Amino acid sequence: MPRYEFRCRACGDTFEVNRPMAAAGAPAACPQGHADTVKLLSAVAMTGRGGGGAGGSTSAPAGGGCCGGACGC
Repeated sequence: MPRYEFRCRACGDTFEVNRPMAAAGAPAACPQGHADTVKLLSAVAMTGRGGGGAGGSTSAPAGGGCCGGACGC
């Protein structure tokens, strides 16, 4: 189930709510009981290796970094 992050405008607390995607836009009351909250935009990071590809190769992809691998970062 997706987790959504909110911030309370009254007390400044940030909190998370687990809810189905169908209810993503529904308001959420802060744990302190305040109703004036705003949903935050959260960045999602996905890491790890995906398997497969053409020919079933499981090696790490070439390149990466800030410039596609040319600088070695």
